[in-house]
Amino acid sequence: MPGAGRGSDTAVVITTMLTALLLVAPVAPAAAVTAADVDAVVERYRAEVVVPGVAVAVTRGGTVVRTAGYGVTGDGEPVTDRTTMAVGSVGKSFTALAVLKLVEDGRLGLDDRVRDRLPEFTTADPRSAAITVRQLLAQTSGLADTGFRAFSGPQPTDLRGAVAAMRDARLVADPGTAWHYHNPNYQVAARLVEVVAGRPFATYLREVVLGPLGMTDSRAVDREYELPPSARGHVEVLGTAFAAPEPAGFGGGSGGVLSSARDLASWLIAHRDGRGPDGTAIVSPATVALAHTEVADGYALGWFAHRTPSGARLVDHGGDLFTATAYQALLPDSGYGVAVLANTGLQYRAAQSVGDRLIALLEGRTSPPPSDPTPLVDGVLLALTAAVVVPVARGVRRARRWVVGRRVPVVRLLPLLLPAVLLGTVHRVVGHLYRGRDVAWRQIPYLYPTFTVLLGTTALGCAVVLVARVVALGRRRFSEE
Repeated sequence: MPGAGRGSDTAVVITTMLTALLLVAPVAPAAAVTAADVDAVVERYRAEVVVPGVAVAVTRGGTVVRTAGYGVTGDGEPVTDRTTMAVGSVGKSFTALAVLKLVEDGRLGLDDRVRDRLPEFTTADPRSAAITVRQLLAQTSGLADTGFRAFSGPQPTDLRGAVAAMRDARLVADPGTAWHYHNPNYQVAARLVEVVAGRPFATYLREVVLGPLGMTDSRAVDREYELPPSARGHVEVLGTAFAAPEPAGFGGGSGGVLSSARDLASWLIAHRDGRGPDGTAIVSPATVALAHTEVADGYALGWFAHRTPSGARLVDHGGDLFTATAYQALLPDSGYGVAVLANTGLQYRAAQSVGDRLIALLEGRTSPPPSDPTPLVDGVLLALTAAVVVPVARGVRRARRWVVGRRVPVVRLLPLLLPAVLLGTVHRVVGHLYRGRDVAWRQIPYLYPTFTVLLGTTALGCAVVLVARVVALGRRRFSEE
């Protein structure tokens, strides 16, 4: 695995310049896609899968092919191409560009040590002193969820607090030697922007990126309570979407950008050569190319760099909240760009799914028909929940008979506590299934609502049976005395 900051500087410069030339070269011929084609893909998906609201942007070169909204927001208003919605981790590409703008202006170096520029960044691991700016953006800092549990710990209220909370963090690898997707990397990067630029991250982003690109619907926030009503998302149960508030979490720098389809069209166009739709330059073509160039494990600087199923170059990034998802993609060979915002949570990946289908459309491929197995799974889990009532009722009714004529050590009652133990630690189990990612308990009902109901009902039922047996045991011993 390549280490960030290694190799010949000359080779890096040459590679970046060549990639920049490719970005501004004429786009390869491709079949023309119309606004009606885009609408058909989205409406077909919405006809098959529960997702109350979707907004999309499709661009080609410096031209907007389509921006549109479909359905309704969490507060029942129509979704339009001006509706402000959450973009989740798509916001990492905004943070990366903010940092790269400082680099381009000569105010920061990608291979500067973060600690040298941000002395407040301290951890419990001495190796963190060697982390560079490039390694933060490339997710190769050595920090990971297994070394610092950002989601399940207390949530900060600003970027300074997010960096301060990392004082107990430990690295899981030497800086530059391994790739781990870790949100705090980008929170540190955003705080670095604040210190170097001398102004709040949200202000700097507005002044150097959003404002020049005319992205008037967009802004950066830190916490879930700053989301506007239009960004309120949904959870789904039995094929029905229910509006729900986003669980408590900190997203400053790593997932706190809000935007609209119209604004994201300008953003996609700017990632062609650093210029917005009206020709305003925010960064150079070389800086754009640098942001899109892979560093490690298919990750660039705020973007993933890989290939479509047809083998074409693909630069993309998804964004997952617990009540909304987002997706953005660039197809450098054809010049197309795609952005999707959807207001159902990450367990459904609606934005990614719509984005995949739009890319298939742009490449002339046939995508599989949408499918949503969630109603069937929910039905099975809720049926099991109802079935739990029967053994619980039987256990309570037979509690007195259960203790008659037998010796009942405490250990025989312990199995009834197992569902409660699992309920209290299920987030750790889910985190393990998510390859070591940190998951907070409060997020589990959003990820698996009907499973949570089943597990909670089972834990409560076993507790009721346990109490009934303990009471029966006490009565028996009292009568024996």
